[in-house]
Amino acid sequence: MTKTYALYQRLRSKPGGLAAFSLFYSQAAPYFATIRPKVREVRPNHAELVITKRRGVHNHIGTVHAIALCNGLEAVMGLCAEASVPDDKRWIPKGMEVRYTAKADSDILCIAETDPEQWAGEGDLSVRVRGLRTDGTVVIEGTINLWVTPKKS
Repeated sequence: MTKTYALYQRLRSKPGGLAAFSLFYSQAAPYFATIRPKVREVRPNHAELVITKRRGVHNHIGTVHAIALCNGLEAVMGLCAEASVPDDKRWIPKGMEVRYTAKADSDILCIAETDPEQWAGEGDLSVRVRGLRTDGTVVIEGTINLWVTPKKS
């Protein structure tokens, strides 16, 4: 179990634990802090977080801007990978393909998913990602491609 997932497991059921974990995780990569992710759920092959629609993530038309959406997807993908990667492997992102499908004019729920069998091998692994408005409309969807290799001894 990775340190990130172990910390989530320890904090998730404590009062204020998800907020504390979200703050911790937002510091994992400096650009995660720009979206102030609110982690909702993390388990093997699935993770969710919310980007709150606020002025700091708006574009010129008052919707959540494209890079904030991509930052949210990369953050949630990282949580999914940390909860899913076998102890003897490591991962690194190597690319992202996304489609913007609707205006992001509310808070955005970011979701990342994999299948258990994807983690059995090595090499390329595609994580399915999407972002939904509060009404359930998908505003962004795509894949983030990872490179999975054995950990060095």
